[in-house]
Amino acid sequence: MCIIAKITKMETKKNKSLFLMQFGDTPQLRIFDFLIDSHFFDYPMTEIARESNVSYNSIKKFFPSLVKSRIVVKTKAIGKSDYYKLNLDNLFVSNLIKMDWILAKNNSLKEIELLA
Repeated sequence: MCIIAKITKMETKKNKSLFLMQFGDTPQLRIFDFLIDSHFFDYPMTEIARESNVSYNSIKKFFPSLVKSRIVVKTKAIGKSDYYKLNLDNLFVSNLIKMDWILAKNNSLKEIELLA
Protein backbone atom coordinates (compact mmCIF):
# COMPACT_ATOMS: atom_id res chain seq x y z
CA MET A 1 0.00 0.00 0.00
CA CYS A 2 1.43 3.37 -0.92
CA ILE A 3 1.90 6.18 1.57
CA ILE A 4 -0.88 8.34 0.07
CA ALA A 5 -3.40 5.51 0.41
CA LYS A 6 -2.38 5.02 4.05
CA ILE A 7 -2.81 8.73 4.81
CA THR A 8 -6.19 8.86 3.10
CA LYS A 9 -7.36 5.78 4.97
CA MET A 10 -6.18 7.28 8.27
CA GLU A 11 -7.90 10.64 7.75
CA THR A 12 -11.30 9.51 6.54
CA LYS A 13 -14.02 7.53 8.18
CA LYS A 14 -16.94 6.67 5.91
CA ASN A 15 -19.74 6.76 8.47
CA LYS A 16 -19.11 9.27 11.20
CA SER A 17 -20.82 8.50 14.46
CA LEU A 18 -23.40 10.82 15.95
CA PHE A 19 -20.83 11.63 18.63
CA LEU A 20 -18.29 12.87 16.05
CA MET A 21 -20.91 14.70 14.00
CA GLN A 22 -22.07 16.54 17.13
CA PHE A 23 -18.73 17.39 18.75
CA GLY A 24 -16.27 17.44 15.87
CA ASP A 25 -13.73 15.10 14.36
CA THR A 26 -10.45 15.43 16.24
CA PRO A 27 -7.97 12.69 17.18
CA GLN A 28 -8.95 12.89 20.87
CA LEU A 29 -12.66 12.68 20.08
CA ARG A 30 -12.06 9.75 17.71
CA ILE A 31 -10.34 7.93 20.58
CA PHE A 32 -13.26 8.69 22.91
CA ASP A 33 -15.74 7.58 20.26
CA PHE A 34 -14.00 4.23 19.80
CA LEU A 35 -13.55 3.63 23.53
CA ILE A 36 -17.18 4.56 24.29
CA ASP A 37 -18.43 2.11 21.68
CA SER A 38 -16.12 -0.59 23.09
CA HIS A 39 -16.17 0.35 26.77
CA PHE A 40 -16.45 -3.24 28.00
CA PHE A 41 -13.14 -4.25 26.42
CA ASP A 42 -9.50 -3.28 26.77
CA TYR A 43 -7.06 -2.65 23.95
CA PRO A 44 -3.37 -1.87 23.39
CA MET A 45 -2.58 1.65 22.19
CA THR A 46 -1.75 0.38 18.70
CA GLU A 47 -5.22 -1.10 18.26
CA ILE A 48 -6.91 1.95 19.76
CA ALA A 49 -5.04 4.10 17.23
CA ARG A 50 -5.88 1.82 14.31
CA GLU A 51 -9.58 1.43 15.18
CA SER A 52 -9.93 5.17 15.81
CA ASN A 53 -8.18 6.16 12.57
CA VAL A 54 -5.59 8.12 14.51
CA SER A 55 -1.87 7.76 13.89
CA TYR A 56 0.11 6.03 16.61
CA ASN A 57 2.46 9.03 16.86
CA SER A 58 -0.51 11.33 17.51
CA ILE A 59 -2.00 9.09 20.18
CA LYS A 60 1.38 8.91 21.96
CA LYS A 61 1.29 12.70 22.39
CA PHE A 62 -1.99 12.95 24.34
CA PHE A 63 -2.73 9.45 25.65
CA PRO A 64 -0.53 9.83 28.76
CA SER A 65 -2.66 12.79 29.89
CA LEU A 66 -5.80 10.62 29.57
CA VAL A 67 -4.15 8.02 31.79
CA LYS A 68 -2.91 10.63 34.26
CA SER A 69 -6.40 12.13 34.60
CA ARG A 70 -7.82 8.61 35.09
CA ILE A 71 -10.12 8.89 32.07
CA VAL A 72 -8.39 5.81 30.69
CA VAL A 73 -6.92 3.11 32.92
CA LYS A 74 -4.35 0.43 32.31
CA THR A 75 -5.93 -2.99 32.78
CA LYS A 76 -3.10 -5.41 32.05
CA ALA A 77 0.19 -5.94 30.29
CA ILE A 78 0.79 -8.71 27.78
CA GLY A 79 4.37 -8.89 26.61
CA LYS A 80 5.43 -5.36 25.69
CA SER A 81 1.84 -4.15 25.24
CA ASP A 82 -0.16 -2.37 27.92
CA TYR A 83 -3.93 -2.67 27.58
CA TYR A 84 -6.29 0.22 28.35
CA LYS A 85 -10.00 0.91 28.65
CA LEU A 86 -12.25 3.75 29.74
CA ASN A 87 -12.45 4.22 33.48
CA LEU A 88 -16.16 3.65 34.06
CA ASP A 89 -15.77 4.90 37.65
CA ASN A 90 -14.74 8.34 36.40
CA LEU A 91 -17.64 10.83 36.49
CA PHE A 92 -16.55 12.49 33.25
CA VAL A 93 -16.48 9.13 31.44
CA SER A 94 -19.87 8.02 32.78
CA ASN A 95 -21.40 11.33 31.68
CA LEU A 96 -19.75 11.02 28.27
CA ILE A 97 -21.31 7.57 27.82
CA LYS A 98 -24.70 8.91 28.93
CA MET A 99 -24.38 11.78 26.44
CA ASP A 100 -23.59 9.31 23.65
CA TRP A 101 -26.73 7.32 24.54
CA ILE A 102 -28.82 10.50 24.58
CA LEU A 103 -27.55 11.43 21.11
CA ALA A 104 -28.46 7.96 19.83
CA LYS A 105 -31.89 8.07 21.47
CA ASN A 106 -32.70 11.53 20.10
CA ASN A 107 -31.58 10.49 16.62
CA SER A 108 -33.75 7.37 16.78
CA LEU A 109 -36.76 9.42 17.85
CA LYS A 110 -36.24 11.81 14.92
CA GLU A 111 -36.09 8.87 12.51
CA ILE A 112 -39.28 7.41 13.97
CA GLU A 113 -41.04 10.78 13.58
CA LEU A 114 -39.95 10.93 9.93
CA LEU A 115 -41.39 7.48 9.30
CA ALA A 116 -44.74 8.32 10.93
